[in-house]
Amino acid sequence: MFDPNIMPKRINQAAGVDLVKTSAVNFYEGVSQDEVEAFYNKMKDPNDNTPISYGLNSKVVKENGVVTEHVYKVGGMYSPAIERIVSWLEKAANVAENDQQKQVILSLIDYYQTGDLKKYDDYSVLWVQDLDSRIDFINGFTEVYTDPLGMKGTWESIVNFKDIEATKRTEIISNNAQWFEDNSPTDKQFKKEEVKGVSAKVINVAILGGDCYPSTPIGINLPNANWIRRDYGSKSVTIENITDAYNKASLGNGFAEEFMWSNEEIERAKEHGSLTGNLHTDLHECLGHGSGKLLPGVDADALKAYGSPIEETRADLFGLYYLGDPKLVELGLLPNEDAYKAQYYSYLMNGAMTQLTRVQPGKDIEQAHMRNRQLIATWVLEHAAESSAAELKQRDGKTFVVINDYEKVRELFGQLLAEIQRIKSTGDFDGAKNLIETYAVKVNQPIHKEVLKRYETLNLSPYRGFVNPVYKLVKNDQGEITDVTVSYDESYVDQHLRYSSRYSALPNNN
Repeated sequence: MFDPNIMPKRINQAAGVDLVKTSAVNFYEGVSQDEVEAFYNKMKDPNDNTPISYGLNSKVVKENGVVTEHVYKVGGMYSPAIERIVSWLEKAANVAENDQQKQVILSLIDYYQTGDLKKYDDYSVLWVQDLDSRIDFINGFTEVYTDPLGMKGTWESIVNFKDIEATKRTEIISNNAQWFEDNSPTDKQFKKEEVKGVSAKVINVAILGGDCYPSTPIGINLPNANWIRRDYGSKSVTIENITDAYNKASLGNGFAEEFMWSNEEIERAKEHGSLTGNLHTDLHECLGHGSGKLLPGVDADALKAYGSPIEETRADLFGLYYLGDPKLVELGLLPNEDAYKAQYYSYLMNGAMTQLTRVQPGKDIEQAHMRNRQLIATWVLEHAAESSAAELKQRDGKTFVVINDYEKVRELFGQLLAEIQRIKSTGDFDGAKNLIETYAVKVNQPIHKEVLKRYETLNLSPYRGFVNPVYKLVKNDQGEITDVTVSYDESYVDQHLRYSSRYSALPNNN
């Protein structure tokens, strides 16, 4: 377990190597990258306008010399755990908020029982169309970031409820989705002529599970299938109680004073940082992921291992570009035309410098979101050099990001967005590879060493996680539920020990 020579890297996305054989994740066993790609390419029909998410819920293995897959379902792989999921979903269906939500839950049960990815699409369509339920959930083998090939989903779940007041801002965004699409700096041929079914809301999560626990995203946009987005739209959420917790935890910890160039940036971050951060997430999830289109015949998996960082780059750039648009002030989303600068500064600072606190010395950047952020920051700083719109400056032996011309930086965001959308829409693998390998992978070693040294003096952790609240039912003498108590007394270690003893349903070897 502690031998650095055995399975040294969880997800290897280095160029020129077999990503399957050199990654420690257990989505594959006894097979090579070429064999996996050939296995799924045989299944795909290039003329299928509504393709399933091939390989999303299975493990690929070689048995008696033949490549096959073990599907996650009741009676299949992970059956004991999935049976428990189904049991709780059946209970949930009986107390669903409305009939539409009940049908969503029953459809998800059907998918878990069969493992049929066509049924997963049926569920996803029903889920994205449920806009009335205040209580909602995400449940399934969903995100593909931990698969080096970007195909296989890890299980995650959250239960959430809609923040009515905060959702007003995302409703403004989604109601203007067509305007944002039409005015994007991308080429016309890559834009959607008609934006369908874009819905967005601000939520508070009540419980986290699977790949969302203990470290959770701050925003989510689903479903991932491009054809469902095209024909039915998508649902986006910004998780307000998570972002609020992050913001409160960062107050007074000295981070801004250590890494921001001047009091101007510090004060702007205090005044507008929380709002512009949430708005960037809103735009990223609500419109960024749902924007643009693939040209006819382009395989959704054409970018292979580069697909996830390119997609996150695309969504981030969409949000960044529009944060600086006067339209947001006109819509009442920003208080003035300078507020967006708080997010521009913190984003470039994070992408070029401070996110490196999460990387071990001498290592490359592997995680998709971190690659995305460094790609944007390093590309913009390189292309801003001639005009000095943005630069790295030294003061008292320390490096800082300095933005001298925010409008020019916005133009650069737009230029890069146009190129990223072209790569996505045309399935330009070589274009994706060139951008990622040039700007997103290699770390500036002197800056990395400096950032780690400065960060160490703050006594902060590079990652933060969350402990779930403990819910208990209160019943009367007749056994009827009269209330639910919520407590936050359980420690992180105690919670994991309780979960392990009460909910463990899987063998040691999967």
